Amino acid sequence: MDNQWLARRLERVAQRHQDHRSPFQRDRARILHSAAFRRLQSKTQVMGSGQSDFHRTRLTHSLEASQIGSGIIAQIRSKYPKQSALLLPNDDSLIESLCLAHDIGHPPFGHGGEVALHYMMRDHGGFEGNGQTFRIVSHLEPFSEHFGMNLTRRTLLGLIKYPQTLDNLQHNDAQILPASFRQLEANKWHPPKGLYLDDIEMINWVLAPLSQEDRTKFQQITVNNKKHSKTQYKSLDCSMMELADDIAYGIHDLEDAIVTGVVNQQDFHEHVIKKLLTIDDEWLHHYSQSLADKLFSSQRYQQKEAIGGLVNYLITAVELIDLNESKACAFQAPLLRFNAVHPTVAAQVLQIFKDFVYQYVIKQTSIQQLEYRGQQIVMELFEALSSDPERLLPKTTVARWQHAKNNNVNQHRVIADYVAGMTDEYATRLYQTLFLPIGQTGFGKHDY
Repeated sequence: MDNQWLARRLERVAQRHQDHRSPFQRDRARILHSAAFRRLQSKTQVMGSGQSDFHRTRLTHSLEASQIGSGIIAQIRSKYPKQSALLLPNDDSLIESLCLAHDIGHPPFGHGGEVALHYMMRDHGGFEGNGQTFRIVSHLEPFSEHFGMNLTRRTLLGLIKYPQTLDNLQHNDAQILPASFRQLEANKWHPPKGLYLDDIEMINWVLAPLSQEDRTKFQQITVNNKKHSKTQYKSLDCSMMELADDIAYGIHDLEDAIVTGVVNQQDFHEHVIKKLLTIDDEWLHHYSQSLADKLFSSQRYQQKEAIGGLVNYLITAVELIDLNESKACAFQAPLLRFNAVHPTVAAQVLQIFKDFVYQYVIKQTSIQQLEYRGQQIVMELFEALSSDPERLLPKTTVARWQHAKNNNVNQHRVIADYVAGMTDEYATRLYQTLFLPIGQTGFGKHDY
């Protein structure tokens, strides 16, 4: 492996007595021991935190994605031993690190919180969950003075799902601002998917080993005159992480909705089973015959059997492709040249499940009402905190805000960092403290 990808931004790293861990094992440890990772236990995944004692949080979702990521690595090693020996580390720590960290940038209240923060940051560089993840690991978490967790360059590359800054992706048609927060339409303020211009120095460092040709191609975008532009490429490690994330979302998160009664068997049969039966796959046809009955069975072991079979089907289907052959990319760097993908049939299957979760779970009125509530909380908190930061922010955050002010850098990003790091519960209690007569003070500490 090229040693450039094992480098850390801060070269001097504390040496632990008899520490025999690999660089990626050290990265995983830093992620697991970070405050941002712990906060995932109280952040919304699909169903709101606290709705039941069964549902997944961002934390349990990340743990499941990590397990699936290990399964994907095992498949690639088995199917492509020669390429794996050249491309992959000897253990699973890298993919596990990426899967564990991939969601730590998501704010409270899921996508409602993300929309809210992007709206409040619309004139100050925007906000996006994946961009915030990169910012946390490379800047905010205090494992080093200036460079966050000080992870290896390869781990940081794997966490970059969208290798362009928001300013280059934002659709620039002027938006009519709502008369009040209450009237903000979420679908008009979804952020583009990318990184922050505020973090460009660290982005440049991560991409430094790439040739200029590779970097230009890697950061290429598809322009849409009516919507945000999109990036086109991901690194090999990122492609595996994203597959693991999608499988966990499409299959495991469906389990929450079934067990808690959010979806019913009739809708599932109509919008999933019927579509699966149109796909030319003998195993899938056989499995689909009893899938709905098992998933909606009162016998939990049958549900687990059905979920496990689907996950295994999607993991074992993963393939390794050469983008230089399939898309004529001409990448020089192996980490960009190769990607893990689903073949057409498996991709169709997963998309059917993802579409169902989106339409019949996420878009359900009760879920959207919770998102709207969280959206309002986040916007009002941001407005209050930014109106008088020195008065309302904790001392350590005030120090970061003053440093930004004194050095003519983005002060609003400091406010966004603070709000984005809150759990659902903490944001709710702070809102009550600031705005409601029943609000209480002295409820704990939150800070970066």
